[in-house]
Amino acid sequence: MLKLSNLLVILCGAVFCFAACTFGQSSADTGGYLVTYQVIPNPPQKPLAGYVVCIDPGHPSEVNDGFAKQNGTTETDMNWQVALRLKRILEGEMGATVVMTRSILKEKVTNRRRAEIANEHRADASIRLHCDSEASKTRRGIAVYYPDRAGKAADGKTGPAAQVIAESARLAAGIDTGIRNILQGKLRHGGVKTDYATAIGRKQGALTGSIYSEVPVALVEMVFLSNPDDAAFIKSAAGQELLAAAFADGIATYLKTLR
Repeated sequence: MLKLSNLLVILCGAVFCFAACTFGQSSADTGGYLVTYQVIPNPPQKPLAGYVVCIDPGHPSEVNDGFAKQNGTTETDMNWQVALRLKRILEGEMGATVVMTRSILKEKVTNRRRAEIANEHRADASIRLHCDSEASKTRRGIAVYYPDRAGKAADGKTGPAAQVIAESARLAAGIDTGIRNILQGKLRHGGVKTDYATAIGRKQGALTGSIYSEVPVALVEMVFLSNPDDAAFIKSAAGQELLAAAFADGIATYLKTLR
């Protein structure tokens, strides 16, 4: 007569053997018995996990509050709306850590402080979101700006450093790639320009946000808000989503080269 302990060993072995033989088979294959099991794969790595991105929704600042109404909206509001959508994509879909230079719509932050926030968090990339404007109301399109030389701020501060200039050029090119990938035919493509092409950049050598930056930085003039067609595009949820997707794609294009 088998002892109870020996019987239990035999039964456990039989169950293990049955499960091993039927692993992955259907209930029909196993005579109507359903063998269930759970496979837990390694979670997929999000493409920007481990990277820090600073998003700087332009204005209000010491230069401009951005509250002037143009074609039914304001620059401050449009910068903020696109920034929130970009933050969602970078964090949720791509896994990046995102730092914002302002926490609410009407928070006033100087351009120097905006750069310092990116520096303090050692951002791998900093993108500054703005909307352009012109009295003629005929100019349209999107353009990316980056510092190509050191400038000098009103307080005597000079910068950015040569390495920041070089990486900013590569970041701007990456963002422009995202714009061409996603916004082709949606907005007029203005290409990549330097800070020196702007009024403040010509005066200082670089924009203030670039002078104080210790991380790669690029500024995007998303639309001419003074142009009715451009304004209609950025005011729409679809337009804002396309802009955010283009910037996320461009930032990812740049950051992947750092690996």
